[in-house]
Amino acid sequence: MRRIAEPRNKLKSTKALQAAVVRFAGDSGDGIQLTGSQFTDTTALFGNDLATCPEYPAEIRAPAGTLPGVSGYQIHFGSKDVLTPGDAVDALIAMNPAALVASLSDLKTNGIVIVNTDSFKERDLRKARLSSNPLDDYTLDRFRVFAVAITTLTRRAVEDLKLDGRIVDRCKNFFALGMCYWLYSRPMEPTLRWIGDKFAENPQLVEANRRALRAGYSYCDATEAFQIQYEVPPARLAPGVYRNVSGNTALSLGLIAASQRSGAPLFLGSYPITPASEILHELARHKNFGVITFQAEDEIGAIGAAIGAAFAGALAVTTTSGPGMALNAESVGLAVMVELPLVICNIQRGGPSTGLPTKTEQADLFQALFGRHGEAPAPVLAASSPGDCFTVAYEASRIALKYMVPVIVLSDGYLARSTGPWRIPELDDLPAIKARYRADPDGFAPYARDPETLARPWAIPGTPGLEHRVGGLEKRDVSGVIDYDPLNHERMVDLRARKVAAIAREIGPVVPKGDGDGDLLIVGWGSTKGAIRAAAQARRAGGRRIGHVHLRYLNPLPPNLADVLIRYKRVLVPELNMGQLAWLLRSRFLVDAIVFGKNQGQPFRQREIEAKIEEALR
Repeated sequence: MRRIAEPRNKLKSTKALQAAVVRFAGDSGDGIQLTGSQFTDTTALFGNDLATCPEYPAEIRAPAGTLPGVSGYQIHFGSKDVLTPGDAVDALIAMNPAALVASLSDLKTNGIVIVNTDSFKERDLRKARLSSNPLDDYTLDRFRVFAVAITTLTRRAVEDLKLDGRIVDRCKNFFALGMCYWLYSRPMEPTLRWIGDKFAENPQLVEANRRALRAGYSYCDATEAFQIQYEVPPARLAPGVYRNVSGNTALSLGLIAASQRSGAPLFLGSYPITPASEILHELARHKNFGVITFQAEDEIGAIGAAIGAAFAGALAVTTTSGPGMALNAESVGLAVMVELPLVICNIQRGGPSTGLPTKTEQADLFQALFGRHGEAPAPVLAASSPGDCFTVAYEASRIALKYMVPVIVLSDGYLARSTGPWRIPELDDLPAIKARYRADPDGFAPYARDPETLARPWAIPGTPGLEHRVGGLEKRDVSGVIDYDPLNHERMVDLRARKVAAIAREIGPVVPKGDGDGDLLIVGWGSTKGAIRAAAQARRAGGRRIGHVHLRYLNPLPPNLADVLIRYKRVLVPELNMGQLAWLLRSRFLVDAIVFGKNQGQPFRQREIEAKIEEALR
């Protein structure tokens, strides 16, 4: 889609940019997430590459106007590859003083600040812990400040509609959005259509929000304060059909695709928990694909129902976050013991305990690898971008069905809610998956194994001649009867471990991005990929010999990883934890990996990793 021309004041100039970073900030009640997502969708339709980073208050009802109550949405968009949501902000839209205080340190010198002056009263300043008004002192001298009475102007735009004052004030986010559409030469039509669809049952609300959007755009076009519009041309993306997608949505679509491709019906047993709940919401919308969703009373009930669905022949899934994974631990061990296909999605958040429920972290790697009693190995895969969540969910489903094993998928709060352009694949182009149900009773034994994969047969209850016993007690090899023999137990433990290890044959060798040998290898996993890739590219441009390996398969690890590690003088491992992958590499390969941990509930910034690269090389 190309930009649809809007009325333009010919006295104003236009400046071309390769990229821009915009942040919307305010209270949750200000519609910040809606404003950011609409700007993002419009930018995606325009054809820019983009990356986003929504931020939510950790408390459900944080006091309005306070620092804990600030909601933010940052988007980095450009005409070239965009790998991160951006380190520094070009334009900040702050709906109150707390939003300004929370975001100002990230704004570039000479960056744009648009503030809603109607929310800068004495009471608002006190809530933000300010002793003076930043619009009147020297706080904002380094920036280009546009002080606009957004609430007042919104009320004027809709005053003849005679709407309730609270409803009118909720329209002010569209006024701010209209200003940003003017500032960055974005079309209003996609949002105007969205408003019509969203509020179709209330024509007055449709009219009010549309007026507010147009009023914000027209204000910038008419006032002398705004002299420059910016244009960011579309990016050159590979041919195909694209959509803007979040990590949780992409993960849901990957599960549906795996179900359709394999022929196994999709069952989700889940208990809502931030930031995984959207997967339950998304899958519940797709009953037309035969998806069955079950909201249990807790995580134990959710995974128990999923294991039962797997026993009955479904591609079974459960979704949760770190606290729910702790409750799932015993049942994951049961799934390992009975050897049934199950996909367990852990959307990680800041911990421990309730911790930072709306913030991101990568501290559940040890839990995924080792968080079960007994020898209970399970494959572990990690997604690295919103679009990659589709690929990882599909691959996890393929492994689960082929090897008859529970598979753990690691995403996180940042990936779950951030968005980016995703090229929609053709279903026939996806790797083949087949649900292999046993139907022939001749020679059937519940633990007779496929010689290649060591997978046991999937025998659906009710199939004549395939009756067998399941449960958590150890089974005798081949026959499946309960057996306490020590040597049999050791053999079964070994077989289950060998089955998981055999998956490494399908992973293929890792190939470092950048230099294939040299001064430094950066090893990462999960959502750190964009920041690492951007930092490595920047440092390589400065003459450093740097490679980057990003691991999708964390158990088993790629078969040639040891050979890659020894090609470099140093190994750096950036993680949103205290060094869990670094610990794994040290213990497995005896490599002196440099730990670079971050535990702030925020994703890495490119400049942070660049600084650590230089420190490591010194």
